[in-house]
This record gives sequence, C-alpha cells and structure tokens, in this order.
Amino acid sequence: MTTFSFQRVGAMTLRYSYLLRSSYPRMLEMIYWPLVQMLTWGFLQIYLVGRPGGLAGAEPSAIGAGSLVGAVLLWDILLRGQQGFSFSFLEEMWARNLPNLFMSPLRPAEFVAAMMAMSLMRLFIGMVPVTLLAIWFFGFNLWALGLAFAGFFAILILFAWSVGLFVAGLLLRYGLGAENLVWSLMFVIQPLGCVYYPVAVLPSWLQPICWMLPPTYVFEGLRGVLIDHALRVDLMAAGLALDAVLFTLAAWSFTRLLRSAREAGSLLQTGE
Repeated sequence: MTTFSFQRVGAMTLRYSYLLRSSYPRMLEMIYWPLVQMLTWGFLQIYLVGRPGGLAGAEPSAIGAGSLVGAVLLWDILLRGQQGFSFSFLEEMWARNLPNLFMSPLRPAEFVAAMMAMSLMRLFIGMVPVTLLAIWFFGFNLWALGLAFAGFFAILILFAWSVGLFVAGLLLRYGLGAENLVWSLMFVIQPLGCVYYPVAVLPSWLQPICWMLPPTYVFEGLRGVLIDHALRVDLMAAGLALDAVLFTLAAWSFTRLLRSAREAGSLLQTGE
C-alpha cells in the first residue's frame, strides 16, 4: 500500500488551481455573491440603527455592534467553504474523470486533502476582498476579532469540510442525482445554526437540536464578542469537539460509500 504523498496532494491542488485560473467569470462569481450578501445586510443594519428602538423590536445594541454584518461574513465562510470543497469534486464528476483518479496511485485521503486545499484557496479569493470592503462600507473589521475570529474560522471550516465530505460520498454512490445536496444542504442547516438570531428565540424543543450543530456555537460566540465583549472559550471548545466527532463520522461515511460505489460499479457511471 502506498503511503500518503504530499506531492500527489500538491499535484491535484495545482490541477484545480489551473482550472480556476482559466475561468475569470468563475473567480468573479466567488466574490460576487458574498459581496451582494454583505451589502444587502449591511445596508439593512444601517436602516435598523436609524430607527428608534430598531425594527420589529430588534435590539439596538445588537444591531449597532455589527452583528448582522459579522454573521453574514461568517455564514459565507461556512457556505463557500463547503461549496469550494464540493465544486472540485463535482468538476471531476462532470468531466467523468473519477474512474481515472481512483485507478491512479492517488489515495482517497490525498484526494480529500487536495479538495480541502482548494476550499481554502477559493475562500481566500472570495472572502478577503469582501471583508476589506466591509471595513470601507460599514466600518466592521472581522479581522479585528483576532483570536475569536481564528476560533470561529476553525469551527466553520471543519464543519464545512464534514458536510462536503459526506455529500461527496453520496455523490459517489448515487451519482449526480444527489447533486442538489451540494447547493441546498447548508441552507437547511442555516435556520438551525442561529445565524441571525440567538438560540433563545427558538422553541424550547428545537434548541437541543441547534446545540448539536457547530455553527450555533460560532454565531452565539460572535454575539457574545460583539455585544457582551466576552470571548466564550467554552463555546469554542464545544464547537471544536463537535467538529471532531462530525468529521470522523463524515470520513467514515465517505470511506464506506466509496467502497459501496466500487462494489456496485457506480464509479463508471458518473457524469452529466
């Protein structure tokens, strides 16, 4: 059995970076959607701050602290991290290249590592300009959160990779019939992750489900930093612990689904 090779991971990452670099519209799209989201919610925040008592009972302190803009930026890190992982996988399916990859010396772990690297690269291209524009338009500096931002990013990107890995396994086993999960699954998680509101506003029976999702700890922690000026290390630790469990389960699922796809011969039937 071949050992894990960083050289093969680098080769796959280079392949995906060439594909990305060859399509400027695709690169522009990575900035476009986070920018539209940030501007929409940012101007809504300005409008809310300008109203006495906020809108619909919204807490002026929460709005004024920039929690809406901060939540939008962190949500886009989660969403783009997952989609950046999944898009590299989908490109191989669309090109009917998966059988070639799995017949090569490339190991599944190396393939996954390359997709993680591309997820980070896509995030860097798409999110860094938007975070800088958030400073210019709204005076909100995500980078100024320092250690808190580092913790939030780690929790979100690990969860994004867990979801991406699980969806990749489903795509291997069931083909492009499961493609919609790439676009829709994270939006099912969004209301339960309490991106724009605290867990306390949800029905009591739903709150335990929310606390089973790592993003909930991030967005509760964000509101703690911005509104209460308190770094909730306990929330970060709990989010990372959940991530470790979910990533392990996702990796196990991916391995099992890959084995099942090989046995069923579905690897040779992928494509559009």
